[in-house]
Amino acid sequence: MGDPKFSRKKYQNPPHPWQSERIQMENDYVRYYGLKNKKEFWKARSILKNIRSQARNLQARLRYGDSQAKKEVDDLIDKLTGNGYLVGEELTLNDVLNLTVENVLNRRLQTVVYHKGLANTPRQARQLITHGHIHVDGRRITIPGYVINRAEESDISYHPLSPLSDELHPVRPDEEKTHTFIPEQMRKDKEKESFRNRRRRR
Repeated sequence: MGDPKFSRKKYQNPPHPWQSERIQMENDYVRYYGLKNKKEFWKARSILKNIRSQARNLQARLRYGDSQAKKEVDDLIDKLTGNGYLVGEELTLNDVLNLTVENVLNRRLQTVVYHKGLANTPRQARQLITHGHIHVDGRRITIPGYVINRAEESDISYHPLSPLSDELHPVRPDEEKTHTFIPEQMRKDKEKESFRNRRRRR
């Protein structure tokens, strides 16, 4: 059971301490998503791993004709759709297995605040959340990793008692500015870097 004073570890460390490609990938996610450290990335990866493990288990049970598995599949897809990890209709376990760590990171409050234009950068979004400036569905949330579900997504704003609720506050981003979706920005930057590397080789 464990000591109630200490919560269980919510992530798994990488199996190998030194892999240059993995380290570079983790650094990119930490930088683009404004994460505090790699532990937050490992937590998101562990969430994804658990979801995929459950989906694979259900697939195996469906092959053997388990009647209860069909109900559990529907419950899993409904849960993932409600959390925003899955989008669309007539979803299947294949859609669950196609999820990436970006789908998990994009549902963090920190990322949603940035994408909604309430902060100039993901780092600033994290600061606004921890300082209590963000209001979610009538509550003040101070946890950057809080998972935003579909029902809450439309009700995210500055807290009414925050100085940022004033539209003329200088810290507020320009309303006309649109933020690039983080995964799309990562892809564009990688393409630019690949192009520069090809030119150097010439």
